[in-house]
Formats: sequence, C-alpha cells, structure tokens
Amino acid sequence: MRRDRRRSWPGLPGREPESLAVRKRRATNARIAASAARLAGQHGVGGTTVDRIAADAEVARATFFRYYDTKESAVAEGITGPWLTLVTEAIARQPAGLGAKEALVAAFGELAAEFPARAGEIRELARLTRSSATLNAWTAQAYQRYERAIAELLALRFEELAEHDPRPRLLAALAMTAVRISLDDWVDHGGALPDLIRRALDAISVEPR
Repeated sequence: MRRDRRRSWPGLPGREPESLAVRKRRATNARIAASAARLAGQHGVGGTTVDRIAADAEVARATFFRYYDTKESAVAEGITGPWLTLVTEAIARQPAGLGAKEALVAAFGELAAEFPARAGEIRELARLTRSSATLNAWTAQAYQRYERAIAELLALRFEELAEHDPRPRLLAALAMTAVRISLDDWVDHGGALPDLIRRALDAISVEPR
C-alpha cells in the first residue's frame, strides 16, 4: 500500500483551500502572463513593451512589476503556464493503480489528442521561444516549475520513497527533457508530435531501489 506523502511533498491536492486574496493574485498573475504571450506573438518580443502588456492586462505598470521582473519572464509564463495546468491535471486523473512512469505516459497520451488541433499554436510558441535568447532562458526556468509540480504528483505513485528520494524529480526532469527534444525535432523536421513524444517517453527508465 502506498503511504500518503502529502506532508513531505507540499502543494498536492488536499491542502487547505486558498484564500480569496491568493486567488485574486493568481488571476492577476495569469492575466498579465496571457497578455504578454499574446502581444509577443503578434509583435515579437522586441515589439512588446511592459507598458503595452500592462495596458492589455488592465493593470498599472507598477502592478506589473509586483508580479514580474521583466517582460521576458511574463511572456515565458504566458507560454508555459497553461500547459503546466493541462499536464498536472492529466497526471492527477490517472488511475491510482498506475505506477509513476505509466501514469506519466498515459497523461501525455491523453494530451496528445489535443496536439493536432493546436499544432499552429504550439509551433508559434516554439518559434517565439527560439526568437530571443533571454526568453529562451526564462522559459527554461519555467520548465523547472513543471518538473517540481510533476514530481509532486509522481511521488505518490512510488511504492517506497525515502525522504529526499531523487526519483520523482528525476523522472519529471527526464519527461520534460523528452518533451523538449520531441518538440525541437518536430519543429525542425516535421512528423507527428504525439508519436515523437511517446517514443521519447518510452525510452525513459528510472529503476526502483
């Protein structure tokens, strides 16, 4: 039987509900990020300014800087944040009996059904990320958030997990690397993105202790 590890892996479902103030901050953060990503897609990173983002998100310039240090960090969050929600929700939906890797593969398998309809959006976001070295660096930092969030969910699916066990984080990091490699291959050479991701995920192996 798997132990309940919510205490050692904070942020999992079942924690105390967020306050209204926290929910409002999250909503403002997401609105700024969405405006930043949309404007960058329309005008490029160079043509997107903090003032434009703030006006589009209907916040003051000072409010923008309470949430983000730079326009690039806001754009990176706007690109990656919605996908983080989709990924973590898909993992959480998987049956409790699935192991960590199996749940991960099944979750991305579910998401793969959405890829064809969103191919243009995914390709444009990939192009946008490549267009700026600064934005690329900020996006890499955002991916680390993916890894931590995924690791928290996968931790519950390991039979034995010692304190500070690296396997959940390692599996999450390998999964995100697999996705990035597949995305680069798809942008450069074409093919079916779901198949590329599935093949990359199948190559991952994190052995039990």
